[in-house]
Amino acid sequence: MLREVLGREEYLDRWQELHGGYDPRSSRLVGPWLVTVHALARPFARLGVPPDVVTLLGLVASGVVVWLAALGDRWVLLAALVVAASGLLDSVDGAVAVLSGRVTRWGAVLDSVVDRLSDLLYVLALWLVGAPAGTCLAAAVLLVTHEYMRARATAVGLDDVGIITVAERPTRVIVVAMFLLGAGIYPDAAEAWASAGAVALVVVGAVGLVQLLVVVRRRLR
Repeated sequence: MLREVLGREEYLDRWQELHGGYDPRSSRLVGPWLVTVHALARPFARLGVPPDVVTLLGLVASGVVVWLAALGDRWVLLAALVVAASGLLDSVDGAVAVLSGRVTRWGAVLDSVVDRLSDLLYVLALWLVGAPAGTCLAAAVLLVTHEYMRARATAVGLDDVGIITVAERPTRVIVVAMFLLGAGIYPDAAEAWASAGAVALVVVGAVGLVQLLVVVRRRLR
């Protein structure tokens, strides 16, 4: 039996409540992204699929990305598509929780842990395709620091997400998928594409970290 779930506007309102009052409609990136996620999450929610299952499916997909990257050649093309799928699942799980009324603190913790593991698996995939280890390490440190800073700021009193930076997870997913796609289309230049992808993650991560640092410092002083 199909379940009744929240409509689009109700979902956006609920998302706003769960993120410290930040209105997703005010962002040209977050608003359209959440509308897309809502449409994808509705079938899962109506069928009663537990959000934790969707979360773990995203982690499995991220693991498949590493396997495909290790195979190299044209398999990297498929890896790029799986990155996109895993990124969507990462957002869909939270939407399923909201739409089905299954938002829990455990689900939030699991989602955060899986997100970080998936991010690191993406970086590992770039390294396997040919990106320099040092650049990949820098990218990993920046993305983990970005999320850790936000988590600590929230723990000590920041009552919302602070700011939507250029280094949010959707951006990281798009960057990795785009450069793996290039590596898959042009296998002879796969190493160059992977290296450029790692550099892009470093640049985005550094800018996003500075953005977050400025806002957190101002808000918590």
